[in-house]
Amino acid sequence: MTKALVTGPHGPPDISYNLDYDNYLARTQRRLQTEKLPKDLPSGFPQQIQNDLVWDGKDLAEKYDWNYALTTDDLTEIESALRHFKAQNLGLGFINQDTFPLPNLHKTLRDISKEIHMGHGFKVIRGVPVASHTREENIIMYAGISCHIAPVRGRQSFLDTGVDVALAHVKDMTSVVDGSKIGAPAYTNVKQAFHTDIGDVVALLCLAEGVGGGESYLSSSWKVYNELAATRPDLIHTLFGKIDIPYWHAPLLYHKPAKDTTPERVILHYSRRTFTGYLGLPRSANIPPLTEAQAEALDALHFTAEKYALSLDFRQGDIQYINNFGLFHGRASFQDSKEKQRHLIRIWLRDPEYAWEIPEPLRNKWDRVYKDVKPENTVFPLEPPIATGSDSNSGGKGLVAKGWHRLVRASQRMLVPS
Repeated sequence: MTKALVTGPHGPPDISYNLDYDNYLARTQRRLQTEKLPKDLPSGFPQQIQNDLVWDGKDLAEKYDWNYALTTDDLTEIESALRHFKAQNLGLGFINQDTFPLPNLHKTLRDISKEIHMGHGFKVIRGVPVASHTREENIIMYAGISCHIAPVRGRQSFLDTGVDVALAHVKDMTSVVDGSKIGAPAYTNVKQAFHTDIGDVVALLCLAEGVGGGESYLSSSWKVYNELAATRPDLIHTLFGKIDIPYWHAPLLYHKPAKDTTPERVILHYSRRTFTGYLGLPRSANIPPLTEAQAEALDALHFTAEKYALSLDFRQGDIQYINNFGLFHGRASFQDSKEKQRHLIRIWLRDPEYAWEIPEPLRNKWDRVYKDVKPENTVFPLEPPIATGSDSNSGGKGLVAKGWHRLVRASQRMLVPS
């Protein structure tokens, strides 16, 4: 993101993780009236992109059925694969297409992967029988189905012992942790701004629903690009540029020209809290403030995505697969009770057959997720570890909390000696 000509009329921009539409409109009006902004796009960037990945959530249901309901035959095959895997006494890191075989469902899941990477960018599998299985069995089924869609799993975090954590729990933890110490909104019940994760495909399984709210929002980042390219090319410059200070080296927007085997693509990769901070993980005081242009660009990404978003109800037993390169995702606030608590689990996936080319500035990030993840060193915690903002500051190394080693032992059964 490039520096703007001004930093605001009264010092640093007034922007936080919490979204303020009126503030966004006022900043936009002020900049349009007081600044000389570029009227053309950066060299080589397309005026518009035409593709199935460009969609408006208001009418998408008329053109695309994003649900796949598991059939009776599918469920029989999944139960058989579950028994097959458990009989081998393997650690959960060894779940793959051979140890969790789905001979007939496999083709359907491969078609879903193609749709995620080359079509509309997402799919929802409905009907995983989570209520009738243990937590460990649910994780086995989830990872087993997912490995046929994208066989490479990434690490969500890692421990000082060299253990890779392949699964994250997305749940409101404020009842057991001081909310002011939580460093990410995913672990509260508040609304989440549109963002991307790290990784090619984001997979989320709904283990349990809350009392109300919690709708999952998806939005085409290509639709967002087209709108901004047509109306605010100066913001494309801001998102595409680089800060000339040593704190953030990568643009938020990338352009990939068409090749013989791949179409032209744009990639928007960002998380609002990276720039604004959040509760237990505040923005460092040592980092220079955002400029007015950068603040407006962050708001523009969210509010334009919101304009074209699709709302999905997340039911128990649903698995949502999202192309992290082509879609933004967010979430409505939700309410829990003692009896009903919203609980999702997340895996980051990669499919070498259909994978998009990773922009060079993002390679280090992607390597931290996917490089050298070994089955024997991989764990799937059965319950959410308690992590605070200070844990997040250490890059995930501080995730060891009370009860964590017990969870590791429960989720990583070692190979039975021969």
